[in-house]
Formats: sequence, C-alpha cells, structure tokens
Amino acid sequence: MSDISTSQAPAHTTDSLDHVDSIDHADTITLRALVSTKEAGIIIGKGGKNVADLRDRTGVKAGVSKVVAGVHDRVLSITGTTTATSHAFSIIAQTILDNPLNPSTAPLQSPPSATTAIRLLISHNLMGSVIGRQGIKIKQIQDTSGVRMVASKELLPQSTERIVEVQGTVESIHLAINDIALCLLEDWDRYSGTILYTPSPPNDSLSSLSSSSLRSFSSIKRPDSFNLQSINSALPHPRDERTQHISIPSDMVGPIIGKAGSRISEIRRLSTAKIIIAKQPHDDSGERLFTIIGTPEANEKALILLYSQLEAEKERRIRGDPEA
Repeated sequence: MSDISTSQAPAHTTDSLDHVDSIDHADTITLRALVSTKEAGIIIGKGGKNVADLRDRTGVKAGVSKVVAGVHDRVLSITGTTTATSHAFSIIAQTILDNPLNPSTAPLQSPPSATTAIRLLISHNLMGSVIGRQGIKIKQIQDTSGVRMVASKELLPQSTERIVEVQGTVESIHLAINDIALCLLEDWDRYSGTILYTPSPPNDSLSSLSSSSLRSFSSIKRPDSFNLQSINSALPHPRDERTQHISIPSDMVGPIIGKAGSRISEIRRLSTAKIIIAKQPHDDSGERLFTIIGTPEANEKALILLYSQLEAEKERRIRGDPEA
C-alpha cells in the first residue's frame, strides 16, 4: 500500500445482519469495508446484539459477507445517509477498540486517544474524487479530521476496487468518513459498472464474480451497466484456466468489437484470454453473452479492458462525439 497523505447493494449479506438494499434518497450511500473474520464477529456481536444496537442508534442498514473457507477477510456494507453512515463506522471503530483481538494485552477500556483503522473499498474510478487535483481533497480531509489515509496501488483481485485505509481515533474516523462519503456523492455516476470485490480462495478467485458484482450504490441513481456471471468450468483446464461469462447490452457490442474486430482483437492480445461473443441475445433482456476463457490473471485483465471500453463508449455517447 502507498501513503497518499501527500498526494459500498452487495449480495451475500446475511449472518445476523440486514440485507443491504438501495434507498432512493439524494444523500444515501453504501460504503464497503474489509474486516477480518474476527472483527466481523465483534461487529455482529453475540446473537446479533451489536449490529442491532448499531441499527437502532444510526438508522443504517448493515451487512457482512458470508464466511468463506480459507479466507480471512469479509466485506462489511453500510447503507444510510452520509451522516448516519459515518456515525455507524465510528461506532464500529469504537466496538473494535473495546473488544481487542488480543484482550490479554489490552486495557479494560480504550482511551479516547486510542487509534484503529477502517479499510474502505473505493472504486478505482472514484479515487480521484477522494484525492482531488494535486491531492487537495485528501489533504483537506486529513488536516480537518486528523486521520492518516493509505491507499493500495493495485486493484483487488477480480474487481475494480482499491483499499483506502483510514487510520485514527474514533472521532477522527467519524469526521473523515463523512467527508469521504460527501466526495463520493459529488461524482456519483462514476461508480456505475464498478466490479465489486468479493473475498474468495486464491485458487477460486473467479467464483467471486457474480451477478451482484456490478451492483453498487450508484444503482440508486441508475441501473447496472451490464450484468456479470462467473461460471467455473466443471472440468479441469490446463494452466488453471477458468471460464467466465458476462452479459453486455447489444447496442454496446459493436463499439467493443470495433471496426473489423480491431478492438476485441487488441483486448484478446493484451489479456491473452480467449473471448467468444454470442451472435444473438441470450434472453429477453437483449444482452449478448461474452465467454472469457483463460487463467485468473488473463481473465481479470480481459474484464478490466472490456469494462474500460464500455465506459469509454458510454462517455462518448454522453458527450455526443462521433464514433471513432
């Protein structure tokens, strides 16, 4: 991860918590964060007591992804107004401090100066909204709240999300996350089509991509750009190959293929994945099925390239530019 101080409705949200649904309010947002399995247990509490208190105190909806064997992280999702969401994260930070993972070395009660960290999941497309031109926004957030923010350079596997770790006291985290939420809302539409991260075993990373992977808090404003389904091949493949399917609106297929297949050929070359495009829509939605076959790394690169081309075409249409 790199220091940038100078520079999340997902599915699988059960485990004693409410399912996270989109709410059509102007200032409503879903923020997602990575938590360890032990932290998730603390956040939920015995019999769901802690999360019930969280809902009562803040009015948010909350969800934690299911436990996956061999995976140490889970995804926490909080949906509510910016004020309620930031308040909820401050309560979560305090709960983690009050229930240390190693209680034998911790004080009976955490002092106000005690610090912890929240690992937010931020769409790559929205990192600029949080950082600002020449780092102005991120510096302002850190200066006014007192937190330190650290961002990962790499996208999380099979997603277009990155981690932004917010480190500080409970109150400073409260202030910072409120400011971050406001920054995200300013550029709300950029979140559309984000491929959400879902923790999965290293050898099964593509199974994390489901139809919900493209649902995001931007769906409150407009529907998903395209649906995504991941299907692991039933039979073993050489070089640990996987088969994956994505559905793309028919009117977007031509621009993705390009003249004489130039764009799709380039995506195949750069990713080294095999990409097969259905000739006809596969259902009443009018969407065409793209089948991607390759190693996890090749498929991930192909997905990002396809996603980038889709976003570029959407922006071209919004601007009204002639087709290239």
